[in-house]
Amino acid sequence: MDRLQKVIANSGYCSRRKAEELISKGHVKVNGKIITELGTCVKSSDTVTIFDKSLTIEEKEYILLNKPRGIITSTHDEKNRKTVLDLIETNKRLYPVGRLDYDTTGALLLTNDGELANLLMHPKNKIEKVYIAKITGFIDKENLIKLANGVYIDNVKTAKAKVRLKKFDKKTNTSLVEITIHEGRNHQVKKMFEAIGFKVLKLKRERISFLDVKDLKSGEYRYLSLKEVKKLYAETKK
Repeated sequence: MDRLQKVIANSGYCSRRKAEELISKGHVKVNGKIITELGTCVKSSDTVTIFDKSLTIEEKEYILLNKPRGIITSTHDEKNRKTVLDLIETNKRLYPVGRLDYDTTGALLLTNDGELANLLMHPKNKIEKVYIAKITGFIDKENLIKLANGVYIDNVKTAKAKVRLKKFDKKTNTSLVEITIHEGRNHQVKKMFEAIGFKVLKLKRERISFLDVKDLKSGEYRYLSLKEVKKLYAETKK
């Protein structure tokens, strides 16, 4: 059972704050009865109406996808390019939690649980995202420290990160770097490396919080367990 305002917000009808306003003003009914108490909980089998129009209540779905290269992280694309939703068989209205660039691969969550998506994306909750970046050249300790302490991108300094050199390949003159951030700014990892003079050749997100894609091939996905969903909610409350 979920609180009524959460159910309304998760349906996409309006924000939670607006849902609370609608409830308080007596515009919401559950099984034909006007509800004005904000703490009221409802089941998926209950009929919720707003202004006497039925609200569609979908069961929640949570998917972890190993996103391939060349796929758009969106629900649709004006250029008719393939999106992450094209990889998933579902009749639910799922949305990606955050974004991965067209050429970036790895862990991506999709869900119709708007509350969890917002909690995971909000910087204040400091949900860790672990990336492996293949970059040009050898990155020394000094530059690793710069990344860890934060660099300026778009005139704003990034939050502190965890950074370590995994491997340097002399033949190709490239470095593999693991970087852990909790922000989600546009093209952030690529711009962080660019800020210290390195170009990212390949980028993969290996982990979101405790969820990794080690057991998923590129393009494969799996459903999260109830235990994992509860753990994600708990992660946002630390």
